[in-house]
Amino acid sequence: MSRPDAERRAAALRYDGTGAPKVVAAGRGEIARRIIEEARAAGVPIRDDAALADALARLELQAEIPEELWLAVAETLIWAHRVDLRDLGRQLG
Repeated sequence: MSRPDAERRAAALRYDGTGAPKVVAAGRGEIARRIIEEARAAGVPIRDDAALADALARLELQAEIPEELWLAVAETLIWAHRVDLRDLGRQLG
């Protein structure tokens, strides 16, 4: 069941291959909508995971994710990589 827009949360991560991924944007309501809109415009895969978005939205911006979120974030990064590879395969024919 999806949340009403006012309750929707979103978070954006950045991972450069060193250390843990970092939260680079997070918010709810209108801010969440804008994060999602910007991600779509940039071609960033978007995963609907309310529990993870809630946890990430509580972190400070630019904070490395805590160890207890590593597994969930790793699964999300693997998922995003697969989406990117699938899309690349479609583009190549």
